[in-house]
Amino acid sequence: MHRSHNCSELTAKNIGEEVTLSGWVSNRRDHGGIIFIDLRDRYGLTQVVFDPEDDKASHETADSFRSEYVIKASWKVRPRPEGQANPKMHTGEIEVIISKVELISKAKTPPFELDWHGDQANEEIRLKYRYLDIRTKRIQDFIKFRSEMTTYTRNWFTKRDFLDVQTPILANSSPEGARDFLVPSRLNPGTFYALPQAPQQFKQLLMVGGIDKYFQIAPCFRDEDPRADRHAGDFYQVDCEMSFVEQEDVFSVVEDYLLDITKDLSSQEVLTQTAGKDTMRDEGRFFTLTHHEAIEKYGSDKPDLRYGLELVDVADIFAKSSNEIFSGIASDTTTNRIKALKVPGGDNVFSKTQMKGFESYVRKFGAGWLGYFQMKEDGLKGPLNKFFEESDLQEIVERTGLVEWDVIFFGAGERDLVCNYMGRFRVYLAELLELQDPTKISFCWITNFPIFEKDEVTGKIDFEHNPFSMPQGGPSDFDKTGDDLLDVIWYQYDLACNGYEILSGAIRNHDIDSLVKAFETVGRSADEVKEKFGAVYEAFQYGVPPHGWFAIGFDRLMMIYLNEDNIRDIYAFPKSGKAQDAMMNSPIAVDDDMLEELSLKVEIEED
Repeated sequence: MHRSHNCSELTAKNIGEEVTLSGWVSNRRDHGGIIFIDLRDRYGLTQVVFDPEDDKASHETADSFRSEYVIKASWKVRPRPEGQANPKMHTGEIEVIISKVELISKAKTPPFELDWHGDQANEEIRLKYRYLDIRTKRIQDFIKFRSEMTTYTRNWFTKRDFLDVQTPILANSSPEGARDFLVPSRLNPGTFYALPQAPQQFKQLLMVGGIDKYFQIAPCFRDEDPRADRHAGDFYQVDCEMSFVEQEDVFSVVEDYLLDITKDLSSQEVLTQTAGKDTMRDEGRFFTLTHHEAIEKYGSDKPDLRYGLELVDVADIFAKSSNEIFSGIASDTTTNRIKALKVPGGDNVFSKTQMKGFESYVRKFGAGWLGYFQMKEDGLKGPLNKFFEESDLQEIVERTGLVEWDVIFFGAGERDLVCNYMGRFRVYLAELLELQDPTKISFCWITNFPIFEKDEVTGKIDFEHNPFSMPQGGPSDFDKTGDDLLDVIWYQYDLACNGYEILSGAIRNHDIDSLVKAFETVGRSADEVKEKFGAVYEAFQYGVPPHGWFAIGFDRLMMIYLNEDNIRDIYAFPKSGKAQDAMMNSPIAVDDDMLEELSLKVEIEED
């Protein structure tokens, strides 16, 4: 009897057995009348041999086979001839001599190379023929890894008494920071569902309902512009909500999960807090920075801590310079900053052309200037020397820890602008100098986010983040007015990982009066809260426990584990950078009769 196998499980132990293999023709070679075919399925490759002396009919059939034909073949397993073993293949010690073969289906010539060791085609072609791209080992490995992550995550949270609850896909529109995808209701003309940006209100209602530990690998839908780390339209998050918790309780669950899954599914090393570095956190746990500290030290609220390159304040030193522009900027550190960025020396000697290129780079982000010194044997040297006393230069050396051949760059101006472009420049230099170690992972909590922000044009105060979070000063924080509101912080937190934001969360504001007051602070009435968040508003009248949440970007975390630069490849069926599905030809216009049935009419404004 011929037993069916997959194309990777056969080894030398199967020599002499009669087997049946099915799969795709990955490669075909004709060596002097003997035909060799590498047969492929998702498990691997096996070399099958058609020898006319063993079976002439099978050999004649195989002579017509071409790349990507689907075939079924049977015969015996034998060792490869001496010297012909292939150590790169799991089945490289054996081959299958065919006595019976069946052509299941033919294939056109693929539009790009599908050999498991071949080069990839450009993304546009690959996405149009994604079903072919899925046959490659690289994409199949991604799909397999995603399946493993999904199973691991579900098992991990289930073992810790979290209940996996599915929430509705057709929901109501709510202001959560991004544009909604709207779905018209045929049975209720003129009204719309919204695809959920996140299951926020539903999971809070679960807390009211007594489900104290909820999780879901939740689909989320946001009409945002795609980018390398953000998929167009839809994505997935590990979504959790817990009752009767404080911020540290949430942190503990997240850290346990990420430490476990990284250890079990990834080969990367997690960089954790060491003794004495941060008295707020235990040794072996994640790093923590306040939002203010992250911006001041790294110019970003999602800093990559696998390398140093911290921004250092030197405004007090520049205040003593003879340059009136520097001293003027440094005289107001409430609004302005002068930041220094030290780059280690050694082999990192930058040319004059590179220095000019660096200034051109930061100018793209609003910088008007980029100064620098280089530490040489006899001290700091550079175009800024003439503005400083020797004692001031020595103070810069001591404050930034400069040693010979180090280079130090300076940015000066308004605080947010300087921190932004110097933070971007920090990442740019790290990429240039290859400081981002792909074998390391660094998680860092970003805490104490401000609740409110001011529109630079209108001067209006509005929410900076999710408005349902708890203010750290309690409801009285909303009694503040004017610019004092900009100093209010809440129990809102993100988790940064290798330069990406992979988690957002907060301790919820479960006091309905305080929640209404928060909305009134930004000019929204209680009636608006009742209208847009009616179910939550009503539910909170019936006894609501304190609760908190977090949502981990599942796709982005997977991208980091796989050391991929583009999030699209880790989806089985991704959309392009233009938010289109070239394979399914979507989005598309629909027939007028479908629009009429939905009481809709489409009018497109021409440019």
